[in-house]
Amino acid sequence: MDPFEAGAGGLLRQPKAVWATAGASVVAFMGIGLVDPILPSIAQGLDATAGQVSLLFTSYFLITAFAMLVTGFVSSRIGGRRTLLLGLALVVVFAGLAGTSDTVGQLVGYRAGWGLGNALFASTALAVIVGAAAGGSAAAILLYESALGLGMACGPLLGALLGDASWRYPFFGTAALMAIGFLGITAFLKEQPKPARKTSLLDPLRALGHGGLASAAVSAFFYNYTFFTVLAFTPFVLDMTPYASGAVFFAWGLLLAVFSVLVAPRLQRRFGSVKVLGGSLLLLAADVLVLGYGGHPTAVVCTVLSGAFIGVNNTVYTELALGVSEAPRPVASAGYNFVRWFAAAAAPFFAPRIEEWTDIHVPFVVAAVTAVLGAVVVAVRREALTHEAAELEPRHTTEDGVTVFAN
Repeated sequence: MDPFEAGAGGLLRQPKAVWATAGASVVAFMGIGLVDPILPSIAQGLDATAGQVSLLFTSYFLITAFAMLVTGFVSSRIGGRRTLLLGLALVVVFAGLAGTSDTVGQLVGYRAGWGLGNALFASTALAVIVGAAAGGSAAAILLYESALGLGMACGPLLGALLGDASWRYPFFGTAALMAIGFLGITAFLKEQPKPARKTSLLDPLRALGHGGLASAAVSAFFYNYTFFTVLAFTPFVLDMTPYASGAVFFAWGLLLAVFSVLVAPRLQRRFGSVKVLGGSLLLLAADVLVLGYGGHPTAVVCTVLSGAFIGVNNTVYTELALGVSEAPRPVASAGYNFVRWFAAAAAPFFAPRIEEWTDIHVPFVVAAVTAVLGAVVVAVRREALTHEAAELEPRHTTEDGVTVFAN
């Protein structure tokens, strides 16, 4: 069944609790790309280098990676609703504090606290949406990816609009929006049933003992290095005004959203998840290589175009992580994210330093190589990713020829 089809299981017909969680998720994902168009402004305002400012991403995602081992432990004890609210509260506090920073060290530290709150919220939000959404996990994943794509698109736009006056305002704006999300969750989301078995701190690591999940995580690790080289390093290469940079990454985010929600599912149905993922990774590698060696107009076009491949990859990876093993979805998601977010922390740290050691082209060569390595893992571990996943979810065809999910 098409997730957008009108009906009880349609993507757009969801309980208020799902919409409240998805809406807060949009704002949470806005926080990732929020700083993109204002990175040069932050560097200028705090008298910092590109390498120092890139630590805004590194501290954020390094804490996020380790926090993935804690999210299931916390949510299985205090419940999904309280975990969401705790995460939102931390983001409100640390995003607001980030706007008051006087040094780049303070800002990096506040972003780390922001990352902890975002990890608690984002990982639990996916589980809540999957559990509460109408239409099964396929519709839920698409709704989550829609929130991700919309947040990624709007984050740079908000950063540009507010950051044109001061680099501090986007942080205050995010804090205010997350406070609204806090109120929405409080009003519309009832407490979720706690799992029968409490999650331990080691459960996500044990889940990675499954060959299929480990393969998806390792491939996503290489892919995320490429992804966050584009997101965190490209603004310095483009060297545009906040408005122009915000427009570029807004277009990038729109492509990400469209391809993750509309295009990826259709490609998967026609070609299969593994073929789509491998092909998209190779196309992303080619795109990043051209981005690194092309002139300024070419770099702008390739930056925007990369959103299409990133959107496809995000959807397929998320479905693989949730469906490839028998581990509970929150546990599988935590183990998968624990591995892949380390690359999101590494890319912003290494890319500017690689440029210092070599030249401006080499960081993109490295990013292209990591995308190819992700595709190699997919090809080598194809059997684990297809047979063990049973193509993500069992499907059958009805008498009228419509393919539906069995769940």
